[in-house]
This record gives sequence, structure tokens and C-alpha cells, in this order.
Amino acid sequence: MPSDAVLYQAAALCLTYPDDDLIARLPLLREAAPQLRVFTDHAVLTPPRELAAHYVRVFGLADRHSLYLSRWPDGAARRRGTSLVRFRDVYRRHGLECSGEELPDFLPAVLEFTARTGDTSLLTEYRDGLERLRVRLTDYGTPYAGVLDAVCATL
Repeated sequence: MPSDAVLYQAAALCLTYPDDDLIARLPLLREAAPQLRVFTDHAVLTPPRELAAHYVRVFGLADRHSLYLSRWPDGAARRRGTSLVRFRDVYRRHGLECSGEELPDFLPAVLEFTARTGDTSLLTEYRDGLERLRVRLTDYGTPYAGVLDAVCATL
């Protein structure tokens, strides 16, 4: 397990929709991954409804802040289907299957995969897209930028 495994798992949780489970885990995430404190401190101090609304504003309404990694190089093109198959194949090589709840290129899923396996190949392959997302989140002024800052710093 790489030394960054805890960070990747914590970042995966921070980048999912902020439900009651995430809210309950914030103190643990704050202690386990101090690199994410900009986000975790914000999330602790923000009322849950407001935190959820912010998540939807940032990630839910447009591809400008897409958490789907293959969207960055492939857009909505047909190539994206090939990329999604490749993600599934990488997961299968490690004995893992996608649950079907999210597409396999969903950044929190990729981060969780990386935490569990130590295989950073998908993150490094999509590093340019992660950097673009990081810059856009920073420009937008969201605390989620701190999560991408921490992830990108490991690559």
C-alpha cells in the first residue's frame, strides 16, 4: 500500500456527494489526511444543506468541473466508450469490479481503486485532466480545489 493510500481514500470520500456518512466521517478524515484540511474544515463549518448545494453547483451542473476523468481528453466523443472499457479492464486486472452505481472513470472511484491497489496508472495517465480540473476549481474559489491540490501533489 503506498504511503499516499490514506490520502487517496480520504480524497475519494471528500469528492463524493456530501451525505450524512461523509459528515460523520469528517473528524476522522481531518486527522487522517491533514493535506485535506482546507476542505474538511470548510465542510465541518458549513451546514449540510449548504454543503450539498455547493457540491451540486460545483460538480453537478456542467462539465466544466467534471469528475469523470475520460471527459477531459475525450469529451462526449465515441472514444470515451473505449476509455471506460479500459478503466474496467484495469480494475479487473486487480480483481475488482465496478459496482454500476457510477462510471468507472468517476474520480472518487479511481482514487479508491488507487488507495486499495497502489496502482497510480490511471491517475498519472489522466494527470493533465486532473491539473485542468484543479486550476478550474481554484479559479472558481471552491474548497474542493484543496482536495485536487493534495492529489496532484502526489503525482
